[in-house]
Order: sequence, then C-alpha cells, then structure tokens
Amino acid sequence: MSERDDRLSLRDMLAHAREAVELLGDGDRAFLARQRVLQLALTRLVEIIGEAANRVSHETRQNTSEIPWRAIIGMRNRLVHGYDVIDYERLWDTITQDLPPLISALEGAIKDDSYSL
Repeated sequence: MSERDDRLSLRDMLAHAREAVELLGDGDRAFLARQRVLQLALTRLVEIIGEAANRVSHETRQNTSEIPWRAIIGMRNRLVHGYDVIDYERLWDTITQDLPPLISALEGAIKDDSYSL
C-alpha cells in the first residue's frame, strides 16, 4: 500500500472515530439501548474504523505501535460477522473509553513527521 493510502486510511479512521463520539454525545448505555437508529449508525462507524485500520500497511502499523491495531480490526470483525449478537454495552464502552484515546493517537500519528507514513 502506498504512503498516500496509509494517510488516507488514518484520516478516515480519525474522521469516523470523531463522528462516533460526537453522535453518542453524553448518551449513557440506557440511552443507546433505546435508540435503534443510533445503534446502527455507531455500529457502522466503528466497522469503518476497523476496515480503514485493516488497510494500513504493516510498516505504518509498526511505526504507530501506540495504536491498538489488532483490537480495532478485531472489533470490526466482531461487528460484521456477529451482526446478530452485537453487544451494545460493549459498543458504548468502545466509543466512550477506547475512541477518545484513539483519536489522540491518530491525531499524533497524522502530525508526526519523524517517520514516513
């Protein structure tokens, strides 16, 4: 994969992570449990984050080891292949606990010029 492709994938991850956090807002688990359209939207956003992560080259993944690549791709796989058993509490945890630090790491990786993407 080219350097440009990796940058685009990282930017896609960042944009979709920000959107998921913004869409959920201050909603708690009970709120998410009652909002079917929001569940579907958030599920899709997290799937896209994982798909974009899967497109990032091995070299860039090694250079951005602060990003939990395996967990991100694994979450995407659980959502896509386990569509009939999605745990929306786990999705809420992912968005409220995992995405904010991921956003920070992605922002740093995109700005970092110490290695080539």
